[in-house]
Order: sequence, then C-alpha cells, then structure tokens
Amino acid sequence: MHTVATMTTTTTTRRRPLGLSVPVLFALAALGVPRVILHDLHLIEGAGPVTWLLALGPVAVWIAVALLQRVPNPFLTVLVIGVLFGVLLAATHQVLWQEAFAGNPPTLGDGATATLLPRIAAIPSGIAVGTAMGAVGGLIAHVLRRATATPEQSGTR
Repeated sequence: MHTVATMTTTTTTRRRPLGLSVPVLFALAALGVPRVILHDLHLIEGAGPVTWLLALGPVAVWIAVALLQRVPNPFLTVLVIGVLFGVLLAATHQVLWQEAFAGNPPTLGDGATATLLPRIAAIPSGIAVGTAMGAVGGLIAHVLRRATATPEQSGTR
C-alpha cells in the first residue's frame, strides 16, 4: 500500500531522477566557469591558493548540495553536473580562444585547417575534464552518503 508520502517521493523521483531541476544543475555547473575565464584571460596563473579555491570550490559545492538535498543518487547527480561543466568549459575556451593564446593560437600542420584542428580537439578535452571532475566528486559524494547514512537509510539493520 502506498501512502501519500511515498507516492509523492516516487513521483518526484520520476520527474527529477537527479534530484535537482535542470536550471539548478546548470547553475551548479556554472560555478566553475569563473576560474576558466580568469585563467583564459591570464588573470590567474599557476597553482596558487586562489586557483585551487576556484578549481575545487565548485566541486565541494556540488557535493554539499547533492548531500544536503538528499538526491537519489549523489554519484550520478554530481557526474551530470561535471558533464555540464565540461560543456561550459569547452564553450568558454572556444569563446576566449584568441585571448587565451595571446593572439598566437596553437597550430597543427599547415594550411587552412592548421588552427581549426586544435580548436576542435579542445572540445572533447574540455568535456572529458568536466566529466572527470564530476566522477571524482560523485564518488566522494557517494562515499560520504554511505558513511553518514543511518541503518534505515542504507537498508541494513
């Protein structure tokens, strides 16, 4: 027998299998974009504390939101946020391509496609970076969820 509470939870899960709305997923992904912009414009360089904060801070927020909102599958939710960030990362690199390379973009070979090939290669590269960040963050969220789950939540007694 289903109660109103379980029916609401089931309906919500069916409508939002990631536990968050699409705008929220994109907003969380966008938290990583300031570092990309600052890096591409050469306003931050190297591995200083600001760079680390701007790189790792968004992932920490992704994990915290997934745990605090009790999403159904924190690994999957954070992974999807990472993929979305990867798309934003790749798009931002494309928009700031000339600035990032100070007007001297990389080339591969000679001819008309010499500058096109590195730009195309940067797209899957950016998506892969975001996906990797989401996978690592998702794994951390999954482990934290399991470590903090009560016996009722984990299904054990």
